[in-house]
Amino acid sequence: QVQLVESGGGLVQDGGSLRLSCTVSGRTFSEYPMGWFRQAPGKDREFVAAISRSDATKTYAGSVKGRFTISRDDAKNTVYLQMDDLRPDDTAVYYCATTRNRYVLITSYRQIDYWGQGTQVTVSS
Repeated sequence: QVQLVESGGGLVQDGGSLRLSCTVSGRTFSEYPMGWFRQAPGKDREFVAAISRSDATKTYAGSVKGRFTISRDDAKNTVYLQMDDLRPDDTAVYYCATTRNRYVLITSYRQIDYWGQGTQVTVSS
């Protein structure tokens, strides 16, 4: 059974930083792509960032490009989302996600087979 557990959310001021972590169990972590999504109150869940297997390719939503960095540590079965220059409109529940397809680059929630429980990020102005 594949399980994803996020950590690292919290309350931060406008312009601050946070690092989210997501640890995966139940599969060979290094063989699969990983992604981050977020959902603000009253809005749809949206793509934030993704990383391919072997760390070969990374992609970001336009709203976070240049401020957020996704990375993975296959030895620790963990994917990270470093979030810098946070803004109030980054406030959301952030979800770690993955797919059964080893070779796809995640860009949409439609590709996701497994979700974490979510971690709240709140940015105050």
